[in-house]
Amino acid sequence: MDSVRIDRYVLGTLMADLVGHDRRPSALLVYLALWNQTRGRLRSGARMSHRDLAEDTGLSKSAVQSGLRLLSRRKLIASSRASATATPEYFVLRPWRQRR
Repeated sequence: MDSVRIDRYVLGTLMADLVGHDRRPSALLVYLALWNQTRGRLRSGARMSHRDLAEDTGLSKSAVQSGLRLLSRRKLIASSRASATATPEYFVLRPWRQRR
């Protein structure tokens, strides 16, 4: 089984912020699922549909969409699409790393 390294910031600060302050545990689960898919690398994206993310996290598609909106608004993920109907590619951002 592979292991995934997660920055201490994610568990120590981001978890409490997303779950406690924003009251959106779905955002943390979506973030961790994307982190797992990209292995936490800044440049490597994960091309995933909302259904794929819902299956990976055990959340509903609407909860995934809500989590993605919050993560995008908080600048914790970025996404791009080749066309309007293409599956989005998500990039996990780590703004706390860029400040240092």
